[in-house]
Amino acid sequence: MKTIGIIGGISWLSTVEYYRFLNQIVNDRLGGVNAAKVIVFSVNFADIKRLTEVGDWEGLAELCSDAAKRLELFGADCLLIGANTMHKIADRVQSAVSIPLIHVAVVTADAIKQKNISTVGLLGTKYVMQQDFYRNKLADQGITALIPEQEDIDYINSAIYNEFGKGIFTAEAKQRFLAIIDGLASKGAQGVIFGCTEIPILLQPSDCNIPVFDTTLIHATAAVDFALQ
Repeated sequence: MKTIGIIGGISWLSTVEYYRFLNQIVNDRLGGVNAAKVIVFSVNFADIKRLTEVGDWEGLAELCSDAAKRLELFGADCLLIGANTMHKIADRVQSAVSIPLIHVAVVTADAIKQKNISTVGLLGTKYVMQQDFYRNKLADQGITALIPEQEDIDYINSAIYNEFGKGIFTAEAKQRFLAIIDGLASKGAQGVIFGCTEIPILLQPSDCNIPVFDTTLIHATAAVDFALQ
């Protein structure tokens, strides 16, 4: 079994979910008391949030690249960045190490294609929803991403950084997110991407009226595929 390295802490709440999924999937496949071989390098989310909000992607690339180098040094055979937004600098991080980086948008696009879905709603930070780095990976697989109206984009982004990152998940937020998803479905979305690793803590697939693509679960599954191949 290969060792999976995770740049975590973005936020720590979703990193807990990554760790749980990795171990559950390995145990499901191998049985007994088998568990994943995982190394976590947890960064300070306050630093990530500050650099993101001022648009210092160079600083973010340096921070995440340093974490990636440490994971490789400690023995990781592959690399996960445990956040969708930080995949904006995924190419920079990959160039800093020799081990493969498993890109969350690429494996999510693969999962969508397997369901024969071509149009999806995309929820995440404003950077994931509005910038090209994520949607282009979907477009490469012929997948169209629909995003909410600006008011809803602002609401989702604020909820992620100011509530979810602090472990605050309210019934009001759940209902607002579900209304946004219903709105995307009415515009033609055949499924919805939870393109922030905290959204699956707020919502379950059974809450939604269209298929859900949980990027935390998809990303972790791809890492286990690599580790056990």
